Amino acid sequence: MDKYIWLIPLLPLAGFLINGIGRNTFSKGVIGVIGSLVILISFGLSIAAFLQVKSSGPINVTVFDWFSVNSFKVQFAFLIDQLSALMLLIITGVGFLIHLYSVGYMHHDEGFGKFFSYLNLFVFFMLLLVLGSNYLVMFIGWEGVGLCSYLLIGFWYTNADYSEAAKKAFVMNRIGDLGFIIGLFVLISYFGSITFSDIFPKAIHMNQSEVPFTLITILLFVGAVGKSAQIPLFTWLPDAMAGPTPVSALIHAATMVTAGVYMVARSNALFSMAPITMNIIAVIGLATAVLAALIALSQTDIKKVLAYSTVSQLGYMFLGLGVGAYTGAFFHVLTHAFFKALLFLGAGSVIHAMSDEQDMRMMGGLKSKLPITFWTMLIATIAISGIPPFAGFFSKDEILAGAFEHSTTMWVIGALTAMCTSFYMFRMLYLTFYGKFRGTSEQEHHLHESPKTMTIPLMVLAVLSVFGGFINVPEILGGHHWLADFLAPVFAPSASVLQHKEAAASTEYLLMGASVVLALIALAYAYVRYVKNAHVPAADSEERPGPVSLSYHKFYIDEIYDWLIRKPLDALSVFFYKVVDLLAIDGIVNGLGKLSIRTSKGLRLLQSGNVGFYIFMMVAGIIAILIFSLVKI
Repeated sequence: MDKYIWLIPLLPLAGFLINGIGRNTFSKGVIGVIGSLVILISFGLSIAAFLQVKSSGPINVTVFDWFSVNSFKVQFAFLIDQLSALMLLIITGVGFLIHLYSVGYMHHDEGFGKFFSYLNLFVFFMLLLVLGSNYLVMFIGWEGVGLCSYLLIGFWYTNADYSEAAKKAFVMNRIGDLGFIIGLFVLISYFGSITFSDIFPKAIHMNQSEVPFTLITILLFVGAVGKSAQIPLFTWLPDAMAGPTPVSALIHAATMVTAGVYMVARSNALFSMAPITMNIIAVIGLATAVLAALIALSQTDIKKVLAYSTVSQLGYMFLGLGVGAYTGAFFHVLTHAFFKALLFLGAGSVIHAMSDEQDMRMMGGLKSKLPITFWTMLIATIAISGIPPFAGFFSKDEILAGAFEHSTTMWVIGALTAMCTSFYMFRMLYLTFYGKFRGTSEQEHHLHESPKTMTIPLMVLAVLSVFGGFINVPEILGGHHWLADFLAPVFAPSASVLQHKEAAASTEYLLMGASVVLALIALAYAYVRYVKNAHVPAADSEERPGPVSLSYHKFYIDEIYDWLIRKPLDALSVFFYKVVDLLAIDGIVNGLGKLSIRTSKGLRLLQSGNVGFYIFMMVAGIIAILIFSLVKI
């Protein structure tokens, strides 16, 4: 298997090249088959790699020696261990389902070939990110997915708002990436390497007086904040919903936004040596989860609800990382990939049936019209709400258990945030599928279930959303912590630093029960408000109560950023343009040019052609030389 590992990322790259070159030549059927098939084959190879890792341990493959400077050497090499093997399955498995879904969803789009080539390129870079055995290969993938997100978010670039959303995502990711790359230079300066196998074993046996672990990990975390949309660099992700819905499912649910979580989990040996950074991660993760959940409570665009839900769930993952629950955080990455991809694809099915309408106030009564979409989205909604025995319950419970061990206050806030999750998700479900249809008669006339290329991925993801949590059932519920045992070698370095205490069985039952009760209360309240009382959110022109208005307008965070950051920078740039550039730099350059021209015009007048004048100037010159010589003596 080792000699075929390089095919896992190479096949999507080949798909990108083939579909990119033939996008105007091949039929849509051929493009769809090529784009999906390369991901399916990569998925098959990923399964084989996973089985080999499971049976005989990590796989190291050196593709070629990249470069060396004195003793500093970098190889273009891949590492498939327990962590990256699971990520490969998520990227290629969920990625294939999204590619299959895209065949139906994008069928009528003129840019069908270009879209599939971009999707394949994104998967290639995401695979590089998780396969890299050193930070530089990871960084290539890291930057590559940022580029592809720009291309895919702004896919419908003729719409100016969509282009702005793409630029916003690109710029905010660059801010985070700057921290990441500075962190890499600091790593090199202290460890002399960027290879995982060189750094992590050394890190555990070093102390703060030898290495500034806090500085390194904060810089790396800045990169994760940008990529995984945490406070303050989270506003790009909701705007990224401008891209086609399959893009939202692939990039903003299952893969790219979890890159930051993967990087921190991969670097657990470094982060566990920096308790200050761990606390910062936990606080920022929890704050992000709360803020995004509060915003999601009042949104009326179905994709915006899911976008802020994604930000909130990413906050949960970072909460888990910050309290040292690495397995719980990655477990939530896994389950979130299933139910959030399903929710986005389900939303796409609704939007497809509603003739591109995304406002939930214009929906309602779709339960009978879109039965497969409804039942699969119901499963995903139950899963994300943390209701047993669906996948989200087990992963969210593990994060909350880690938070409780770290701080009771964090657990309380996390549990209340989970309650908000249940409310806004069932609010979305009820407004979309229950009650009377509130759209136009033309929209109602065209209502229909999506084609099989779109519904089959929904059904597969629904099964995964139901059973995906059983891979890490806690022992008190009869499980064996399979995922925790499988990932133990990856998190072994941090296990020697972080001492976790097993909570009593009664405490675990109490924590589980409390979170489930809160979720059910929120579910019931959403049912009474939006089904029984048939409440419909206010129109944009209507006034809302103060707190609701704040939530609906996203706490005016974008406006605050505009006022505090964008406008001052714009004013500064205008100052530099008008004063420094035009007056100073251009003034000096243009002034020297004008001086040269005017001087030459004056000197030109001396060239009159009068011989007597020339003799006079020669005599004057001789006298000047004599005077200079006498003065010098």
